[in-house]
Amino acid sequence: MTNAPQPSRDRALGRGVSLLIPQSAAATVSPADRAAAALAAIQTVPVHVGVLQAAVLLLEEHGRTSDDARTRATVDTTVAMLRTAVEQHADQYHQPKG
Repeated sequence: MTNAPQPSRDRALGRGVSLLIPQSAAATVSPADRAAAALAAIQTVPVHVGVLQAAVLLLEEHGRTSDDARTRATVDTTVAMLRTAVEQHADQYHQPKG
């Protein structure tokens, strides 16, 4: 008898979180709504700091060019959270050795 491979906990968790995020098929759900829902479902996971820095740059540009106030507010919140994560990383790993 063979067992079907079980999804890893991370993949199963990802599917669970994705159910909390409104899907783009709904006509009334904007990218800002989906992003806000994703932020509400946030969980701590290891991410390379360079990914966070790249996301900040891309989001800031998107926020500058958006005409939608909700999108700009979501971008601002997301950028602030990403910057905090980058600063925490710097504080944690660049402490002077005593």
